[in-house]
Amino acid sequence: MSRYPKDVPQFYLTAPSPCPYLEGRMERKVFTHLIGENATGINNMLSQGGFRRSQNIAYRPACETCRSCMSIRILTSHFIETKSMRRIVKKNNDLIGNDMEAQASSEQYSLFRNYLDHRHQDGGMAEMSALDYSMMVEDTHISTSVIEYRKRSPDSALTGKGDGDLIAVALTDILHDGLSMVYSFFDPEMAKRSLGTFMILDHIERARKLGLPYLYLGYWVKGSEKMDYKTKFFPHEILTTHGWELVTGL
Repeated sequence: MSRYPKDVPQFYLTAPSPCPYLEGRMERKVFTHLIGENATGINNMLSQGGFRRSQNIAYRPACETCRSCMSIRILTSHFIETKSMRRIVKKNNDLIGNDMEAQASSEQYSLFRNYLDHRHQDGGMAEMSALDYSMMVEDTHISTSVIEYRKRSPDSALTGKGDGDLIAVALTDILHDGLSMVYSFFDPEMAKRSLGTFMILDHIERARKLGLPYLYLGYWVKGSEKMDYKTKFFPHEILTTHGWELVTGL
């Protein structure tokens, strides 16, 4: 009987299912479990190879006839902020992100539910319960944070924390070479704030302060308009069959 070292991940392939991004196509994923004392090292290695984390699973697309899903990461130390991005930062200057342990709360789930109901009614996460949300946040064997964005208060200069209602949330992994935005959501009634873009800009700055060269944004899906926002941050790198390729936007 064959035996495998416990620190070597075993990979599995999902059955074909409808692609959530490109109509009429089927998707498959290759995945492995992220558990035990080696989870952090395995996740770091796999992230460089284009894998994403979901709870205690690392996965990447393994579609037979399609290569539209490509991993994308921003070069934080070389990032160039556009005029429109500076306006977004200024517009949200009254917000502050509190870095917290990866623990779910009823307030987070209420905002998450509102976000899904307005933005992703037909998505794969539309039916997630409070328990499902808690597992998404807390079922992790690696270094993970929840960043809660609230309005600044008179005491924020001293405490470093915001106050008031929860406006946006980011679930973020800390890798050895960058931050990885696992999932983010926000108050859909505050669309004029461009909170999705603001959270990415805030994470770029967070990565810079930590001395981390990359911000991982997951997959850019060529041909899917709702994923195009990820390519607006320059310079960035896209993982192709030839490795990570630089895109400067020039």
